[in-house]
Amino acid sequence: MMSNQPTLTSTDIWPSLPLDAWQETYATLHMWTQIIGKIRFAQTPWINHSWHIPLYLTVRGLTTSTIPYGSRIFQIDFDFIDHELLIQTSEGARRAIALYPRSVADFYQTVMETLRALDLHITINTKPNEVPNPIRFEQDKTHAAYDADYANRFWRVLLQLERVFREFRSHFSGKVSPVHFFWGSFDLAVTRFLGRSANTVQLRLKVV
Repeated sequence: MMSNQPTLTSTDIWPSLPLDAWQETYATLHMWTQIIGKIRFAQTPWINHSWHIPLYLTVRGLTTSTIPYGSRIFQIDFDFIDHELLIQTSEGARRAIALYPRSVADFYQTVMETLRALDLHITINTKPNEVPNPIRFEQDKTHAAYDADYANRFWRVLLQLERVFREFRSHFSGKVSPVHFFWGSFDLAVTRFLGRSANTVQLRLKVV
């Protein structure tokens, strides 16, 4: 039987991602993921090792996974194929925000307005984490780049890294973290805990 699946080349699987070519997109996307990550952080019960904070890889981008809001549930996904931010609720509501070159301030305002339209009233700390000279989201008109091709490449590299990290994770029978994306440092991480003082092994990779 012939397969209808496309044949992927090595450059499709591991696309080129030179920092000089996508640095401005990276800086903007870093702030966008911080906004969405902080929404999850504001609403999700605390879990040890800050495992309530990260985002996760999907077949189309990054997700918060489910977020509680009282008895309601919602989720926010970055889609780097159709290039949109998708907000969905457990009642079936769905809103899509286009991803294109726009300032962090504009993105932040649009996201918060969309949440309020879904009756999700959430307040976050608008000061970015883990970056030099942070600009509050509502004031940041400096970062406004979005190259769709490089955003897609970034996500595809993360997918392959997740595959490698999961293999690394699978050979350990002790306590181990999920493979997750920390939006503060903008990196993918997995952690093994050996059960002895100062014997935690953390594998992290920053795609810049």
